[in-house]
Amino acid sequence: MGLFDTHAGLSARYDAARSAGQMPTGVIMDQLLSASEAIINGKRTITVGTHNYLGLAFDEACIEAAIAAVRREGTGTCGSRVANGSFSEHLALEQELASFYGMRHAMVFSTGYQANLGIISTLVGAGDFLLLDADSHASIYDACKQTQASAVRFKHNDAASLDARLRRLAGEPGNKLVVVEGIYSMLGDMAPLKAIVEVVKRHGAYILVDEAHSMGVLGERGCGLAEQEGLLDQVDFVVGTFSKSLGAVGGYCVSSHEQFDILRVACRAYMFTASLPPATVASTRAALKVVRERPQLRAKLWENVHRLYNALDGAGFQLGSTPSPIVAVCLQDEATTLAMWRALLDRGYYVNVGLPPATPSGESLLRCAVSAAHSQDQIDGLANQMISFGQASGALQKLRGSAKA
Repeated sequence: MGLFDTHAGLSARYDAARSAGQMPTGVIMDQLLSASEAIINGKRTITVGTHNYLGLAFDEACIEAAIAAVRREGTGTCGSRVANGSFSEHLALEQELASFYGMRHAMVFSTGYQANLGIISTLVGAGDFLLLDADSHASIYDACKQTQASAVRFKHNDAASLDARLRRLAGEPGNKLVVVEGIYSMLGDMAPLKAIVEVVKRHGAYILVDEAHSMGVLGERGCGLAEQEGLLDQVDFVVGTFSKSLGAVGGYCVSSHEQFDILRVACRAYMFTASLPPATVASTRAALKVVRERPQLRAKLWENVHRLYNALDGAGFQLGSTPSPIVAVCLQDEATTLAMWRALLDRGYYVNVGLPPATPSGESLLRCAVSAAHSQDQIDGLANQMISFGQASGALQKLRGSAKA
């Protein structure tokens, strides 16, 4: 048996798709021009797939903070905080995150993936139970592989399904940790957090909310879905990332649990990887300040979200159930999805592709990541191009036919 034989099926699908034209995995950004434009394949292209929700990757204050930090503290930390020590800005960022959420503790990771992987796999172990939404992100599923806790899935966004599983575990010793997401990354739908928290509290379980796609987007202060639903004081842990609304890279966990800091010497994903470089920490701190002080960016983001969602919904596309900065367009099959993606790229619009097995229920979809930096003309142009392709290819007619059936 060859080393790569286990991937033979995936290789065949990949080769077949690649033979039809450019692949989403092969896109090269020749030059980033702004928060909403790049040069791709030598052409000026509107980027609607970068998750730069508030446009802060190009915010002048964030850029200047990063430049100053490089000049002051160098390009990298060259090791973990446990081995090489914490820079003062690491501690400042953690204090600011804790204050932002109104919690006692914060812990910063080098990526959002590591935050989920590390925190979840460290909180529960042998004899415990990890209950996760069936549509959870890969980092959450990978955390299941890193822990000796028993993993139990419940139906997506279904508090009754979670309740049934916790009832079955009522007589079992061990801790129960429930993990949900504020906004789910594939379809852009939101967790029914009030119902889920009620179930969690009734069963004496703990809850972790991954606000990767909802931090900076939801809530009066931009803390995410837990804030929007008035539940920040009832969730045990909030995990998030700096790579979406904050325009950088990195991850974090905040909590008010008294013993939280023991995770710094128990969590392998924190202990054994290099800490964030000074420039990233500085730009993230500047971006967090913008989130706190410029709520108008959230208002502009949601204006753009509703503009695109309503245009595509009105044209007959099958979309995610809830408007959010991720506007997911569900199509009939992989071939149609890739053809539409290529057509949009040729016409100057870059969006994301979601294909099985990475998508819920084996769906093929295009994901549009809307930003406050997009102009109305850019949003309207994307909607018009998608509608035009949907009509010319027959995709919209098929969707209408399947809806009637």
